[in-house]
Parts: sequence; structure tokens; C-alpha cells
Amino acid sequence: MITGSVMVIATVAIAFALAYTKPVMVPFVLAVFITYVVSPLVDILIEKFKCPSGLAVFITLMVVATLMTLLGLLISTSVRGILENEALYRDRLATLAAQLFAFLDRTGLPIGADLEQSTQDMINSIRELPVVNWVGRAAGTMFGLLTNGFLVLIFVIYMLIGKNPAQQKKGIYLEIDVKVRRYLAIKMIVSASTGLAVGLILWAFDLDLALVFGVLAFLLNFIPSVGSVIATLLPVPIALIQFESSLAVAGVFLVPGIVQVGVGNVVEPLVMGEGLDLHPVTILMSLIFWGLLWGIVGMLLATPIMAVLKIIFSRLEITQPIAELFAGRLPQPATGEYAVVAPTPKPE
Repeated sequence: MITGSVMVIATVAIAFALAYTKPVMVPFVLAVFITYVVSPLVDILIEKFKCPSGLAVFITLMVVATLMTLLGLLISTSVRGILENEALYRDRLATLAAQLFAFLDRTGLPIGADLEQSTQDMINSIRELPVVNWVGRAAGTMFGLLTNGFLVLIFVIYMLIGKNPAQQKKGIYLEIDVKVRRYLAIKMIVSASTGLAVGLILWAFDLDLALVFGVLAFLLNFIPSVGSVIATLLPVPIALIQFESSLAVAGVFLVPGIVQVGVGNVVEPLVMGEGLDLHPVTILMSLIFWGLLWGIVGMLLATPIMAVLKIIFSRLEITQPIAELFAGRLPQPATGEYAVVAPTPKPE
């Protein structure tokens, strides 16, 4: 009882500390996992191509910086395209609202005494929507993440410089390194394939912001279960505004959805194999917990963080039951803990 109570208090205290230190801890933890992703490139450059350590780190950082720059250009180009076509989007949305009011009127649903006046009021409200402000705030958030990437980049530089490829890992550090590195490598490849497929499908439908939705599908695929659903639903509002054909809207929803379902339920489990040995409920609760603490970045990092915690808990005797619960297995009593008592014979 005392041990359990102390662990609960410690967990609450650590959660408050993680929330308070979010501006530093989020870039640090993100840098740790980025280092796991890019460190194989450093190892290859040092061991196979005999590059000096400093040069290998510099080349790797240039690759990371190039990818971040391309992402920033993609975001800025998409935002500029939305702002240039702002009036067109307003008109299409107003037309869609008018069609919706007409449909509701035909079905007999109560929408007010004056259909024409209600429709006109709705159209005027849509045309007065602060689209520029919304887009500006969304773009500011994305650019804020990229700016925060400067601190991440500093952490990555120091971690890569202090890394020794010749050092032999062993024990719990080896288990964490192997499992997390394998998970991130497979997840990166699968997510990149999913994002590319979704982006090409939406581009084939000639959907606006198709490349942006492809990038979002790549990022959201790191959030188990929930991310795929969000990535499938995100393009639908744009499709409703852009296309007049319901068939095109259905295609924008169904075809990427089939890709997401196929990758998430067939390809990824087949490639991942044993995986991280975490129960789906554990993953869902970890998404909620880390999302409350660190927002969207916490949801992206929730699964590998829980995998590391499970490995650590499984090595400590007092926390082994928690590790078993993370895997969805109830702790079993030790052998011999319960003795079988023979029934007492009845007196003759």
C-alpha cells in the first residue's frame, strides 16, 4: 500500500514537472527520437565511407535541414495559394450552403419561415468569415513548430557529436535501442509510403492542397489508430467546397481511406511483427495522457515513450506487474504462493 501510494504521488509530480518544463522537454525528447532516426546515416558515413565524425554529422544535419526547408516551402506555398483563392473558396462555400438549405427545405425540416432570407443570411455570414485570420493562425502555428526546430537542431547536434558508433551497447540500453530504432525505422518507411500514396491519390483527383494532405498523412500516421482516421477526414471539407460531383467527394474520402486501412491493418502489422508488445488500450491511454501534457507532439511520441517505459519497468521487480499490464496481461501469482489444502475428512 505504501509503495503503491508513493508511486501514484511520484507519477502525479512527474506529470506536473513535464507539463511545466514543456518548452524544453518537448524539443529535447523530439531531438532524442530524431537522433535515433538519423544516427544510422552517421554510422554508415563513419564506418563504411570512413568519413571523419564531424563531417558525417555535418552531412546528416544538412539532410535534416534540407527536409525541414522543403516542408517550410510546401507550407508557405499552400498558404499563399489559399490566400490567393480566398474569394473563390468563399463563393463555393456559399453555394454549398444554399444547396444545403434547399435540400433541407425539400425534406420538410424546419429551417425558418423565410427560406430565401435564411439562405441569404447564411451566405452573408460565410462571406464575412475571417479566413485570412484563420489561415494566418494555422500558418503561424506551423512556422512556430519549425522555429522551435532550431532548439531541436541544437540538441541533435550535441547528441550526434557525442555518439560513438564503436561503443558496444548491452543490457537494458541495448534492448531499448534495438526496439525503438526498429520501431521508428519501420514507422518512418510505412508513414512515408502512406503519405506519398495519399498525396498522389489526392493529386490525381486534382484536389487543392493535395501535397499538404499527403504530408499530414505522413505525420499523422505516427499517431496509432486515431491519426489515420483524422488524415482520412481532413481532405473531405476541401473536396465538398471544391467539387460539385458527389462521386469525386466520395473518391477523395474512400480511396485514401482504403489505403490507410490496408496499411494500418495489413502491411504494418506484417512488417512490424512482434512490435512493441503494447496493448491497444495502453496506446490509446498514452495518446490521451501525453496529448494532454505536450499536445500534438506528445501524441506523436506517445508510443515510443511507452515502449521505453515498458522495457524499464519489466527490468525492475517492483514494477514488473505494471509492464505486464502495459502488454495487456494480468500479473500471475508466483509458483507456490498458494498452497492447495486437502479437504477435511468428515467424521464417521
